[in-house]
Amino acid sequence: MTENITPEQADLLEILKTRRYFLRSAVEGLTDEQAALTPTVSELCVGGLIKHVSATETEWADFIVRGPIAGGGMEWSEEAVAAYGNQFRMLDGETVDGILAAYDEVAARTDALVLSEDLDKRWPLPEAPWFEKGATRSVRQVFLHVAAETAHHSGHADIIRETIDGKKSMG
Repeated sequence: MTENITPEQADLLEILKTRRYFLRSAVEGLTDEQAALTPTVSELCVGGLIKHVSATETEWADFIVRGPIAGGGMEWSEEAVAAYGNQFRMLDGETVDGILAAYDEVAARTDALVLSEDLDKRWPLPEAPWFEKGATRSVRQVFLHVAAETAHHSGHADIIRETIDGKKSMG
């Protein structure tokens, strides 16, 4: 860290760190095979959720640096939809260690952005059915969204983990 870190930057880093901790804890001690299990009625697995959160955090970090992708970045080709779906599962050859190492790289990049970007900078959101037309987001809001997204999927991962072996993140 740096000596010139503001209290707000420290708070953002702390909230991101704690949300990531809870997501990561859902995979702690699992084998690659267990992390790929889909023991609930959903098709989600713990390893896939970490991949998805990592991919989502990467997309938002890119948004912070470059703004929205022309055309919203949405592609609905069969290949694009399949690639998106693969974010939620562990593919052949993927390991817990590899997924966590990639997530650590994404987290380090995001944390560096917390320290280097103007939190008040705003970008227009891409056109998408889930965004209000003409809406913008500040860099600050994006970091808070990443923390919320991570917490959201930590809950999913916690339920899946409890179904696998009874381990709970709390309690």
